[in-house]
Amino acid sequence: MSSPTAPEPRAPKPALIFDDPLDQQSSDDTDRGWGERPGDGGGDNAADLKRFLDEKPPHHL
Repeated sequence: MSSPTAPEPRAPKPALIFDDPLDQQSSDDTDRGWGERPGDGGGDNAADLKRFLDEKPPHHL
């Protein structure tokens, strides 16, 4: 009689992490990207007025 073969080793299970997720900074915790357009250098009054007029709700005249 032959001896039974040993079971194949399994990959280790991922470890559970019990850190508080609220201690980590999220992308919402920064001011980056709030209201800025790509390439917006700021300080251009004509561009600010155009943006205001473009984004103005239709009920504001």
